[in-house]
Amino acid sequence: MSLFDQALARRKALMTAGTDALRLIDGAGDGLPGIYLETFAGRWLLSTTATQIPPLVARWLEKQQHSIYHKCLSQQQKESPRHIHGPSVDVPFPACENDVRYEISFHSGYSQGIFLDQRDNRLRVRERCESGQTVLNTFAYTGAFSVCAALGGALTTTLDLSQPYLDWAKRNFSHNQLVQEDHHFCKGDTFHWLRRFQKQGRRFDGIILDPPTFSRDEKGGVFRVENDYGALAALAYACLQPGGWMLCSTNCHKLHHLDFERQLRQHLPKSIKLQHTAMPVDFTDAPYLKSVWLEC
Repeated sequence: MSLFDQALARRKALMTAGTDALRLIDGAGDGLPGIYLETFAGRWLLSTTATQIPPLVARWLEKQQHSIYHKCLSQQQKESPRHIHGPSVDVPFPACENDVRYEISFHSGYSQGIFLDQRDNRLRVRERCESGQTVLNTFAYTGAFSVCAALGGALTTTLDLSQPYLDWAKRNFSHNQLVQEDHHFCKGDTFHWLRRFQKQGRRFDGIILDPPTFSRDEKGGVFRVENDYGALAALAYACLQPGGWMLCSTNCHKLHHLDFERQLRQHLPKSIKLQHTAMPVDFTDAPYLKSVWLEC
């Protein structure tokens, strides 16, 4: 059995009626450095650090009965993945994760609508939310965390700078029979809104904080996770209800887990309890995702 087939066999038990989106091959963790394969409801996305697909990989893929798309990780590209094998996937389609439906697209840029490495965190958000609670999802992208919080019973506020992503988030609510009008969707800069919420005295029972590793605001100000996450966490903490929780997360490869925790401890009250969580079991390569749950 090839390394490719071995990797898929190890993840077979993860594929259930309620979950058809996961990582099938995770680089060096499966003995295949630079090769990453994800499935979204049977449609495959291959990501490689090399510009060209290695011949051994290409030959294996040709034998698979799947729609397959490819993107290169080593380029600073923002284009959508390119179709390389099987039927083309020309329209958005649903994929399931822990019985939650998300809209996926292979034609909407570099990201396909959901980050699979946050699967366990999304499940935990859903499990800990209760009816009547309020949850703020910042840098929300397509609102996956908001959907899970809403399914748990919370009243959610979904915040993102992009209107197309907010519209995508609303569709994800509809895909899960959630009434959009029962929740809030805010367009704009997270830093601006957090300051606004603080001045208004608006507080939340839970806050999800998963910013991009680098961003620049309209005034030219630069945010870098490795330097500025702690200050952002303090800004969010000021909007947290007593007894509330925050999920602080980043996929910044340059930031070590201990340095991430150090930033949080430097900017937040000493009474805060921190708990690190591991990445999902299908992510066997380097543990780049840092996830810390804060309890106040």
